[in-house]
Amino acid sequence: MSKSYAVLPCNGLDKRAGCVSKEVALTLAEKTDSEIICPVLYHVADARYNKIAGEKPLLVIDGCPTRCASKLAAEKNLKIAEKINITEEAKSNNIVLADGLRIGENETRLVNIIVDKLTKEQESAARADGSMIFPENLTYEVYKKDKFAFRVPKDKGFYFNENDVWAYVAGNKARIGVTDFVQKSLSDIMFFDPPEIGNEIEQFEEAGSIESGKAVFEVVSPVGGTITAVNEKLLDMPELINQNPYELGWIAELELSDFESDQDLLREFDEYFPILKRKVDEFHV
Repeated sequence: MSKSYAVLPCNGLDKRAGCVSKEVALTLAEKTDSEIICPVLYHVADARYNKIAGEKPLLVIDGCPTRCASKLAAEKNLKIAEKINITEEAKSNNIVLADGLRIGENETRLVNIIVDKLTKEQESAARADGSMIFPENLTYEVYKKDKFAFRVPKDKGFYFNENDVWAYVAGNKARIGVTDFVQKSLSDIMFFDPPEIGNEIEQFEEAGSIESGKAVFEVVSPVGGTITAVNEKLLDMPELINQNPYELGWIAELELSDFESDQDLLREFDEYFPILKRKVDEFHV
């Protein structure tokens, strides 16, 4: 069965991205059991829309970088399950939106791409051997400071905690590791102490540690769950974390216990990247 949502769209109907946001919401409502939360009426019908948002996972559809729908969800203390930004989706799919407000060929194509992605049957996040399916190619944003470059993945599914540990979440599984900021702060990493497979950990509990000549860094897990795999290559080659802490030097994989609750205390790229820049500016490598 296709997913269904409580859909909170952008209310900027005077902008083309807002019109596309509305069309995505309408198409989802037609194709699935999704229900639309009207951003205009929300202020006078709190009880009704809060009930809808409490019964279904909340999908927020922002039209542009203003993110009015996300701000409304935050104002109403709603728990967001998924977010879509029309402007970003158009860019990532190489679609140029028209200047007018009516939905044209390009806009319709974008609507179909987004709706297909949201309504397809939920695919397994694991291979037959139980290992997690991880993106083959990541998209990075880079912040440069002096001779150093700090990368952060922008891809959907990545989350970060204040301890500079990332989690990539797909379905009920997650892969965790440390960020570029951690590996550059530690310098040459010489030891990897993995967590035990089968251990159940809570969010923010230790999931192994890494050590350099400078310090020992405890990997504070962004998510809670059961450890299902560790990156055994790091036992012999901990320097992989220095080479690429996201794709080669990941730490462990978990089966999630309650990601819906964990997500409240995590940051996605847009929130984490400014934090990283501040830390880099204050830190002398």
